[in-house]
Amino acid sequence: MKRLTALTLATALTAVAAPALAQEKGDMLLGLGIGYIQPTDSYSGTPGTPLRVDGNARPTLTFEYFIADNIGIEVLAATPFEHDIETPAGDIGKTKHLPPTVSLQYHFTNNSSMTPFIGAGINYTTFWDDRLNSGAPLKLDDSWGYALHAGIDFAVSEKAAIRTDLRYIDIETDASSGGTALGKVKIDPVVFGVSYVMKF
Repeated sequence: MKRLTALTLATALTAVAAPALAQEKGDMLLGLGIGYIQPTDSYSGTPGTPLRVDGNARPTLTFEYFIADNIGIEVLAATPFEHDIETPAGDIGKTKHLPPTVSLQYHFTNNSSMTPFIGAGINYTTFWDDRLNSGAPLKLDDSWGYALHAGIDFAVSEKAAIRTDLRYIDIETDASSGGTALGKVKIDPVVFGVSYVMKF
């Protein structure tokens, strides 16, 4: 009797569970969410001018096109991230940047409402509105680097899911002030994301 009850309960739970968010060639996914960039590197730069940037959260937008079943190309965009530039003594300036990223991703096939995926790609980060609190000029060069991506889609219907994901992005820039090199600033952030994903 207990086995029959357990089997009945399992069947009922399976029946009410959301279907998997399956992806086929030609499908498109649009994701609206928020991403938090947390730099992983400690202070870097020249020995006399150690630098780092703080974390920041901003709205994100993703678009993915499936070039084959379970395999998609994703583009990540966001509103500009803003960071304080810090030394061990405190904040010395500010910067803004955009980190558009293109990734090739593989979505695992299963019969669950949870669909994990992994990906890898390339990132281009452009900085602007760099400034020092002292009024002295500051320049951060644009950066190219690799990006790694992993996450899980929790299906809420056949056409929508809640996504949680994690990215690692290789971001390293040269900093200078008034033509004087301050050294390299390694940001190398981990990006935590949550989004609502819709399939078309």
